[in-house]
Amino acid sequence: MRILITNDDGINAPGLEVLLEIATELAGRRGEVWTVAPAFEQSGVGHCISYTHPMMISKMGERRYAAEGSPADCVLAGLHDMLRGAPPDLVLSGVNRGNNSAENALYSGTLGGAMEAALQGIPAIALSQYYGPANAQVDDPFEAARVHGCEVIRRIVDHDPGGQSGYRLFYNVNFPPVPAEAVKGTRITPQGIREGTGFSVEPHSSPSGRRFLWIKGGDQRAPTAPGSDAALNLEGYISVTPMRADLTASDHLDAMRDAFS
Repeated sequence: MRILITNDDGINAPGLEVLLEIATELAGRRGEVWTVAPAFEQSGVGHCISYTHPMMISKMGERRYAAEGSPADCVLAGLHDMLRGAPPDLVLSGVNRGNNSAENALYSGTLGGAMEAALQGIPAIALSQYYGPANAQVDDPFEAARVHGCEVIRRIVDHDPGGQSGYRLFYNVNFPPVPAEAVKGTRITPQGIREGTGFSVEPHSSPSGRRFLWIKGGDQRAPTAPGSDAALNLEGYISVTPMRADLTASDHLDAMRDAFS
C-alpha cells in the first residue's frame, strides 16, 4: 500500500510522527509512506489553498517534504508532483493536537487536507487526538491514537464504498481524551455542535501601544447532543464521522423552491 500523510500542526509536530508510525504499519514491508506537510503550523486554515501565490517545497529526507502552504496545498503537491503518475491508495491527515469534533471540524486544516484528497478521488481519513485532564500532561498524550489508530483505519478502509461518483466520502476520526487502556470502543457518529460556545477574540496591547486581537477558542467540554462526536469522545469513545464536501442543506431545498415558484 502507498500512503500519503500530511497534517496542519507542521512537519515537526509530534502528532505527525505518531501518524508516520501508524501509516508505516498499515503500508506493510512492501509499502511506501510519503510525507508532505506544512513547513509551519497551519491550524485553523480549513480547506484553504494557496491560489494566488506559489509555495516553496523542501525535501527533508527520503519520501519526506515540507511545503510552505496549507494541508490542502500539501495534498495537491503530493498527488500532482511527488507522486505524479503513481497516486497513493490512501491519504491520512493528522494526528492533530486537539480535537476536531463538532464545529471544530469546519475550521480544521487537518480535515481540509482529507477533504482535498477526497475531491481528488482518493480515500482519506483525518485523525485528531482530544486533549483533556486525563491525558494532556502525560508523557504520551497521543497514546489513544497511537494504540488504536491502525485498527480504526483498517475498519474504515475495509468498509469504504468504492467507485463513488460526485463528492467522495472522507472520514473524521477523533480519539478521546483518555489513556489508551481507558478507551471504551469506537462509535459511528454524526457531527455535533457545542451550543452557546464558539470562537471569539481577546484584545491585547503591545508594549508600543498597538492593539492586537488573539482568536480564542470556546469551551471544549461544552455539551453536544447525545450520540454526537464530541459527546461520545468525552465519554471515552473514538468517534468516526463519514463526511462529504457537499454543503447543500438538502432538507431545505423544497421549502426554498416554494419561495421562488
